[in-house]
Amino acid sequence: MGNTVSCCVSPGGSPKVSRARRQPERPDVYQVEAELYEPDSGPSLQHISDREVPDDLAPESNPSDHPRASTIFLSKSQTDVREKRKSNHINHVSPGQLSKKYSSCSTIFLDDSTVSQPNLKSTIKCVTLAIYYHIKNRDSDRSLDIFDEKLHPLSREEVPEDYCRSDPEHKHIYRFVRTLFSAAQLTAECAIVTLVYLERLLTYAEIDICPSNWKRIVLGAILLASKVWDDQAVWNVDYCQILKDITVEDMNEMERQFLELLQFNINVPASVYAKYYFDLRSLADDNHMNFPLESLSKERAQKLEAISRLCEDKYKDLSKVAMRRSLSADNLLGIRRSNAVLS
Repeated sequence: MGNTVSCCVSPGGSPKVSRARRQPERPDVYQVEAELYEPDSGPSLQHISDREVPDDLAPESNPSDHPRASTIFLSKSQTDVREKRKSNHINHVSPGQLSKKYSSCSTIFLDDSTVSQPNLKSTIKCVTLAIYYHIKNRDSDRSLDIFDEKLHPLSREEVPEDYCRSDPEHKHIYRFVRTLFSAAQLTAECAIVTLVYLERLLTYAEIDICPSNWKRIVLGAILLASKVWDDQAVWNVDYCQILKDITVEDMNEMERQFLELLQFNINVPASVYAKYYFDLRSLADDNHMNFPLESLSKERAQKLEAISRLCEDKYKDLSKVAMRRSLSADNLLGIRRSNAVLS
């Protein structure tokens, strides 16, 4: 993640063997520390992924850490989805499925979004819709000063008096996130990781995303996700060029506190990432935000055929390797033997 994590590491968590060499005048202190890092016993430092999780943050109940736990945004959206379906049923309104394209014998429709390469525009729309449901169906208004837009404004424009009471619309959230992703040239995968960090923050810090803090929470999650996911991360000063009136010191402090609230847990397992991707697709289907479909062209069909042939060849190679294993007693009956010639 660059130099940010290294700056936030606790001083007491690093080995001090080299310091013992620099300060021989205090052998009593550093001799004890050196014994903890003898080559035979190895360092006693614990990796961040091996730390014990508190009981109230058990991974089985935290969707951002455990692949089997249901995502928070999908559960928060179900209330509105059920109300929409009930209203459509009472008013005899078509759910909109008739406008969806379906494959036939002559035409096959495919979308260009996969779990490894999601569609950028559709993914951002789904992520911002998930944030919208987080704000709309929040349980309370718990927050922290570092994320309060009144205390830390993102622009020189005066914050309205009702800034903490008016829920933002989905299109407002989408424009804010799209501007950051477009200016920083971030990927769709980064948007999914952003949502993972956002729900992890709400769970770990026990706060709510609400009208007074949603911009700074989303900005902090994007900032962290871009550094973790992209090889060439966007610097904090680059975001200051996008948001003209925010200072680098404010960005650094928000990032530091964001990391501390996450307990420096920035790991996103592949299973968790895949779960968020497919739950976002389910959210899109529930809100009739279908991913763009295109008819299967001849060029794309040839490309898919080439990929399939490559996978088939790899499977055959693996099968040949497996057949080279020594035969067991169960296969002795199937061995063909040539007749011996006695002279």
